Amino acid sequence: MYNDKKIAVVMPAYNAEKTLRRTFDEVCAQRIVDVVIVVDDCSRDATSDVAAGLSSPGLEVVTLRHPQNKGYGGNQKSCYRLALEHGADIVIMVHPDMQYTPKLITAMASMIAAGLHPCVLGSRILGGHALMGGMPLWKYVANRFLTFAMNILLGTKLSEFHTGYRAFSADLIRKLPLGHNTDDFAFDAQMLAEIAWCGGSIGEVSCPTVYIPEASSINFRRSCTYGFGCLGTSLLYRLCKWHLAKSEKFPRP
Repeated sequence: MYNDKKIAVVMPAYNAEKTLRRTFDEVCAQRIVDVVIVVDDCSRDATSDVAAGLSSPGLEVVTLRHPQNKGYGGNQKSCYRLALEHGADIVIMVHPDMQYTPKLITAMASMIAAGLHPCVLGSRILGGHALMGGMPLWKYVANRFLTFAMNILLGTKLSEFHTGYRAFSADLIRKLPLGHNTDDFAFDAQMLAEIAWCGGSIGEVSCPTVYIPEASSINFRRSCTYGFGCLGTSLLYRLCKWHLAKSEKFPRP
């Protein structure tokens, strides 16, 4: 609990057997988390077995394995549904691959609990340490270009749209039409665009990142698909703002 708010950490897991336990232990060390939810998206390794063995005194652990791979977005949908079903007031997504440190959980939760922002992102760009943390140069350049373009189209001023370290108030999650979003990686961009559409403010904290061989990553081809998905979502948002298009993602009041 934090300021009488129930804190849920959700972990969308895929082939994370080597790092899941380490991530879980660091999450537990933050001492404000009430429930940890691990959703295994039909991994090909022993992720589900590791998840089944996770436990910590005073902490509720919920695990789910998809019988078929639903994709990164589909995994998140299950994560958020379970978090709301278990009464979470604040939901924090932590990737179980140790790319993002769980040590920022308290800072991110406190910003939401204090009513400063309903959404907080852990940015790899703030602080300028992304490349030193091992982010490939081509990914860094693509990140900067996509973030620049999306800020223009969405009217935002974020340092990064593409981080997987995110915290939300439960009330905000309930407002978003997540069921209309893709099950693929562009789900992240669609979710942030929907938050901007409904007028939700987005805060950021500087997050050091470490790229290790065990960390999840997508190849160049899928990265291109993701990039076009981000730009398509942002362009649709702008067209809806100009009343030139309609979308269930961006409903009129």
